[in-house]
Amino acid sequence: MLMLPSLDNVLYNSQRQGKISFYMTSYGEEASVVGSAAALEPEDEVMGQYREMGVLVWRGFGLDNLMAQCFGNELDTATKGRQMPVHFGSTDLHFHTISSPLATQIPQAAGVAYALKRDPNRRGKNCAICYFGEGAASEGDFHAGLSMASVLGGPLIFFCRNNGFAISTPSAEQYAGDGIAARGPGYGLDTIRVDGNDALAVYAAVKEARRRAIEGNKAVLVEAMSYRVGHHSTSDDSFAYRAKQEVEDWKKIDNPHHRLRKFLESKGWWTAEDEDAVRAQQKKAVFAAFQKAEKLKKPPLDNLFNDVYDKLPWNLIEQKNELKRLLAKYGDDWEPWRSEREKFKDSGRNL
Repeated sequence: MLMLPSLDNVLYNSQRQGKISFYMTSYGEEASVVGSAAALEPEDEVMGQYREMGVLVWRGFGLDNLMAQCFGNELDTATKGRQMPVHFGSTDLHFHTISSPLATQIPQAAGVAYALKRDPNRRGKNCAICYFGEGAASEGDFHAGLSMASVLGGPLIFFCRNNGFAISTPSAEQYAGDGIAARGPGYGLDTIRVDGNDALAVYAAVKEARRRAIEGNKAVLVEAMSYRVGHHSTSDDSFAYRAKQEVEDWKKIDNPHHRLRKFLESKGWWTAEDEDAVRAQQKKAVFAAFQKAEKLKKPPLDNLFNDVYDKLPWNLIEQKNELKRLLAKYGDDWEPWRSEREKFKDSGRNL
């Protein structure tokens, strides 16, 4: 949990300095993300939305990989520099690549769970978990996904991070009912609402949800009540629609870090000195990874055409040849093209 604020601070400021194009923080929701990740098994399938970087940190994705994706450099093995920052993915860690369109992962998760149900090697061993915010629950894909999961079956945890805001729309203007948990029974799903700022409560809820999902070969809905302390993204100024004092009050009154810290200190398992040492170590590691990532080149330019078709169709072959011709004509002589192509590995000469 302590690692996430360190990453968020460096990468958010990197966007403000123009070094990356976009970023979304996890401020205020760390307990929901890390607590749920700890309750899963490493082979469980994860479909994230935008703020699930903590799942990858928990599973050992590594700071270099996180930075590589955000910078879109040559070490970005997941998206090869072709995705926006924070759209992580990892085949090895069973983390499905994040998509920008809202809620698309919900019906996809129903399909993943159905596949697990049908796979004799994974049936009864693994589940899928699908993260989304309460704003995504206003999309049609939410209802389609829950309907599919309830009928088709398969071990699946729908994990809703209810952080109070769908970008600028407060939850009071999103629905008139009792949150998202009230919708679960209508689809025949076992459902629980949990304090999303209590890491241990989230862990216990997801642990039980996982047991029920696997043993019953069915979907379970978890709603974690939290508060989005940060802005929606680097494209948002939340103080245009909420009072700054409201945010400051949440930081003091219901901070997930403070709550876990107080619990650990009460048990004699943690001290202020321990935390200072860990924070200093993590800050140093994050900054080292940041400095490494910003110096690396972008992936090879021909990645622009790869990984969609098994064999390039005629129209992409034409486009690739046209780019090659233009680079041969202008790439070394025209300064804007020359400086831009030098940002790529092999300077774009591998086309």
